[in-house]
Amino acid sequence: MGAGHFFSDFYANFLPALLPLVMVKLGLSLTLSGMLVMAYSVISSVLQPISGYFIDKHGYAWLILVTTPVSAIFICLAGLAESKLTLFLLVGLAGLGASVFHPLAASLMGRVVTAETKGTAMSVFVFGGNVGFAVAPATIMYFLSIGGTASLIWLMIPGLLVTGACYLAGLHKVSLIPAAVGAQGRAGMVQGEPWYKSRGLILLNAVTALRSWMQVALPTFLPVALAGAGQPPVVAASMLTVFLFSGACGALVGGWLGDKIGRKAGVIGSLTLCLPVTYLFLSDLSPSLVSYILLALSGALLQSTAPTSVVWAQELIPGNAAMASGMMLGLSFGLGGVGAAITGALGDHIGLEAALLWSLLSLVVAVSLTFAIPQPGKMAANHQKLNIN
Repeated sequence: MGAGHFFSDFYANFLPALLPLVMVKLGLSLTLSGMLVMAYSVISSVLQPISGYFIDKHGYAWLILVTTPVSAIFICLAGLAESKLTLFLLVGLAGLGASVFHPLAASLMGRVVTAETKGTAMSVFVFGGNVGFAVAPATIMYFLSIGGTASLIWLMIPGLLVTGACYLAGLHKVSLIPAAVGAQGRAGMVQGEPWYKSRGLILLNAVTALRSWMQVALPTFLPVALAGAGQPPVVAASMLTVFLFSGACGALVGGWLGDKIGRKAGVIGSLTLCLPVTYLFLSDLSPSLVSYILLALSGALLQSTAPTSVVWAQELIPGNAAMASGMMLGLSFGLGGVGAAITGALGDHIGLEAALLWSLLSLVVAVSLTFAIPQPGKMAANHQKLNIN
């Protein structure tokens, strides 16, 4: 699943590198280009909870053999599109593969490991996706430089190979039907409160969206802020690389830490530490060893909460694990993009560096809301007490 997530997010980051070429080839305006990116974002991210709902209801584990090939084939063919309609169709289908993969794979992760190691396992899963996302642009640019858009077809092969590995591992046979069913005996009706009545899940979704605000805004606007400060493009590229790869490392540690000290303590601790570190980095954007260390710590602390949040959401509504995963991995990230847009709008009025500093308030609110979310252990104990009564 970690390797599958690597390639799913690898294909998900094709569009930024591919866009300049298809804009010239098909004569796309900036408006149409923005609509293309928005369409992919909505389909691949915002639709994840809906995909998760149907996975929880019907247990479509076999889709794990379809999702990555769909993403791989259609996004690799997008560069060969001969019309705008074909391009939008191919990109949309690729996004659909990603929207199903994430909640399905995250739900499978919870089924193939022990309860004590779910956080650690989810760290491996999230780490794989982060690294795949980070290495995609450089890989795609290399292939484009040696063979143009036709050479991207070769990049389908790794996605097909990892799908073959999933088949050999029998992941398509893993049961996703909840072990405990309600009085009516329906697979979708599980013990405990439904997702739309779970105050803890809604709060956790808000916390993850607020954390995603900075996770999206920082790499989006950092190159612009650096250029405004007179820094060369190579500085922005190096800082983005540090931020992305340190985030991957943070994700690898975050889930393990959540297993050891608890989900709630892990999220509160990471976000609280992230506040002063990110503030100090944004206070002085001049490149130095200290600024790179601060940026690395910021990326690691921000992303370290991702695996813990996914597992925590699954524990809050165990009968809707795929939907909970879709909310944490997709919907929250999409909402974080809305926050980044607010940062950009604020930057037009007070300056980009000041806007990024003010956006840190999102982390303050996130920490405050986390205190109100019930501990997974306490929630399970309350459900057990209610059942006994």
